[in-house]
Amino acid sequence: MLHEDSILAVPVAAHDHIQGNTHAVVTLVEYGDFQCPACGMAYPLVKQLQHRYAGNLRFVFRHFPLSQAHPYAQMAAELAEAAAVEGQFWAMHDWLYENQPDWAPYGGAGLEAGVRALGLDAQALAATLRSPDIDAHIRRDFMGGVRSGVNGTPSFYVNGYLYQGDFDTLVHSIGRVIARQP
Repeated sequence: MLHEDSILAVPVAAHDHIQGNTHAVVTLVEYGDFQCPACGMAYPLVKQLQHRYAGNLRFVFRHFPLSQAHPYAQMAAELAEAAAVEGQFWAMHDWLYENQPDWAPYGGAGLEAGVRALGLDAQALAATLRSPDIDAHIRRDFMGGVRSGVNGTPSFYVNGYLYQGDFDTLVHSIGRVIARQP
């Protein structure tokens, strides 16, 4: 169900991580946490949506690490942002979710496996991780989520409105929005 009283406070912009058609009928924004099990379960479902609605769906991922519940969530978000500098955000995003049960119990040591798996330069990545821009991007995403009413992950917004409900209803909601277009 889309809640018209809960809107996305920060519009999608160039600094966001975006996949899909920039002129898509539907923009799906996810506030996610790479260590969150519910986000891990939502990941393949989002991939299904992207496949099903390919040209009509633009997907945006924003960081919302819940560090008190997930002690390595911030570290994983930082790694994804450092990978983004190398043009590998989506590869790292996918690796983090696809391998969540393998890396999450081991924290930094587990995350190093992602660096190796993607063939990233560990020294360059370490230098990038020291950049204040990494933390600033994650903080901007997180605070935008707070301003938008996010209080858990994953949180989805469809064309700027908070979605609450199960995945099947999300699929149908997106389908209805697309069907209404001329």
